[in-house]
Amino acid sequence: MKPLNILISNDDGVYAEGIDVLYAYLKKAGHKVKVVAPDRNQSAASHSLTLEYPLRVQKINKEDYLAVKGTPTDSVYLAVNSLLDTKPDIVISGINNGANLCDDVIYSGTVAAAVEGRNLGLPAIAVSLCGNTHYDTAAEIVGRIIDRIEECPIPSDRILNINVPDLPVEQVKGVRVTRLGRRMSSESVIEEKDLRGHPIYWIGPQADALDKAEDTDIYAISEGYVSITPLHIDLTAYQVLDDLSGWISKVY
Repeated sequence: MKPLNILISNDDGVYAEGIDVLYAYLKKAGHKVKVVAPDRNQSAASHSLTLEYPLRVQKINKEDYLAVKGTPTDSVYLAVNSLLDTKPDIVISGINNGANLCDDVIYSGTVAAAVEGRNLGLPAIAVSLCGNTHYDTAAEIVGRIIDRIEECPIPSDRILNINVPDLPVEQVKGVRVTRLGRRMSSESVIEEKDLRGHPIYWIGPQADALDKAEDTDIYAISEGYVSITPLHIDLTAYQVLDDLSGWISKVY
């Protein structure tokens, strides 16, 4: 296939290992790659957009890299609309340090960066490594997938959320197309004291899986498979529109 103009972003920050491994892999494959990512870790930033203060962009000591003092969404928005000389053919967000499974996609800045790419009319994928060791495996999976983009484009209203088991590539069992699983409601808050005795709070760890049926992303990962989940941009619950119309008619 012809070389692609690829924009990489993430939510772990421009200095994250995953972004370096993905950049190196795609450059070696012959693609034209630019990195525009937050200047620091923005995990769980979701789809936040900075409106209260101006955004600053800095060149760092890496070719093709720009650091944005903002969110993942800011980074992709600025890159496509202002910073890049050539419009990207695809936006790739990742490789994230840690999984983005189940309800994680609601909070994930990694997924949000891909969604922003799709909002701007570009094919987009989010890729996460379910661990922090075998980034090379995730990069190779991404390479195989984008090789299919020209022949089989991603539908215009979807992004692909890809999770990769933290294994050597030869130990990955294959790829499964999955739906999102579901976690139990997490209500854990950790309360501590600062050095002056004032209370501080930490959001607790993720809850265990509630829905991990065989067709879910979390099950595929647990079995050593890559999970690919197509995500909607449109959040409308179409199946309840008629019922809601009947209900609301009795309210007003």
